[in-house]
Amino acid sequence: MSAQVVPIVDKDQREFLAALTRKKSEDLDDVLLATAAITDKVRREGDRAVARFTLEFDKVTLSPDQFRVSDDEIGSAAATVPPELADALRAAYERITAYHRRQLDNSWFTTGDDGEILGQRITPVASAAIYAPGGKAAYPSSVLMGVAAARTAGVERIVLLTPAGGGEGTLNPVVLFCARLAGVEEIYRIGGAQAIAAAAYGTETIAPVDVIAGPGNIFVTAAKKLVFGTVNIDMLAGPSEILVIADNSANPAWVAADMLSQAEHDERAGAVLVTHSRGLAEKVERELSDQLAKLPRKDIAKKSLRSFGAILLAESMEEAVEFAARFAPEHLELLVEDPWGLLGRVRNAGAVFIGHYSPEAVGDYWAGPNHVLPTGGSARCFSPLGVQVFLKRTSIIAFNRAAFSKAAGPVAVMARAEGLEAHARSMEVRNRLSK
Repeated sequence: MSAQVVPIVDKDQREFLAALTRKKSEDLDDVLLATAAITDKVRREGDRAVARFTLEFDKVTLSPDQFRVSDDEIGSAAATVPPELADALRAAYERITAYHRRQLDNSWFTTGDDGEILGQRITPVASAAIYAPGGKAAYPSSVLMGVAAARTAGVERIVLLTPAGGGEGTLNPVVLFCARLAGVEEIYRIGGAQAIAAAAYGTETIAPVDVIAGPGNIFVTAAKKLVFGTVNIDMLAGPSEILVIADNSANPAWVAADMLSQAEHDERAGAVLVTHSRGLAEKVERELSDQLAKLPRKDIAKKSLRSFGAILLAESMEEAVEFAARFAPEHLELLVEDPWGLLGRVRNAGAVFIGHYSPEAVGDYWAGPNHVLPTGGSARCFSPLGVQVFLKRTSIIAFNRAAFSKAAGPVAVMARAEGLEAHARSMEVRNRLSK
């Protein structure tokens, strides 16, 4: 029966959200200790630990000289990609890059009243690693998203990390095609926590990077949390999720299809509908059951819906929007009669898909904005992956004699109030000499 797939929940939505948040946070906590042991081994033992963990977790035997993918292998694999797919990927990459160019910040300078020059200089980090998943499914699109942001920011050295599949250590040819399309030459067939640690700390064959970005499994996420500070990271992205707000203008088949587009990712992915229409809820419930039966990844999707899916009945659209603010979803679809009218009231979401012809899938591949988005409620305080992750801001301060003389007294007073006498004297010694 359809109710066994995902029930219509006519109860306190806060209770549902609290249970969902608790499940996901406990999942990460459960693996942190084991992940810390992996990252520490890689930090201390380098290539040897990476090879050992690759065999243990990915069932692939690699020597350190096999970590890096050769140019010949990249070229041979890329050549096997069907022309129709290659053309689609090229067009998508152009759209993604064009969108990210609009995110670039400018350096700036301003002159103060006393002649001082203040400013901010924007520069890219020297190196970055992009992680592309390769577990239950490989995601070439994540290569395009991550590399487009880093390359547009101006990063000179871009490394791709992606786990090998099969006992021979082969990589998905479309992943390699996307890497070549985006101009990435340094590719390593390693994944998991060991890959994140290798990129953060460096090994005998892998030079460390400054930033690590891209989605991965829970061990990748835990590893990124642990190495943050040694490197910068984009976010702690967990399993994918979608929240659909819909009214009677929505097509139930479309709503169900969009929910399943997230549920098929992972058993821990989330798919939630909020509506004030019981009639729509019941139709979507039936559609989910019918469409699920025809999905190739139906077993994954069914587990996802049972554990992290729901259809929630709200009293009104206002209540639905309030729930969305608390949920802070990765993907928020507004499948309502007046979606632009609701947009101004949306406070927290990684990406908002407006109207019936803007399904989440178009954002995953084609639209242009990055599909690496904050999950698990972190859209309350995190943003999508973009060029800003790969850029540094440096403050510029240049005082002349007149501006310094005016600042010397107040700075000395404030420094002594904090017990920092040397700070005060560094001002006063200049002030005496400049008179």
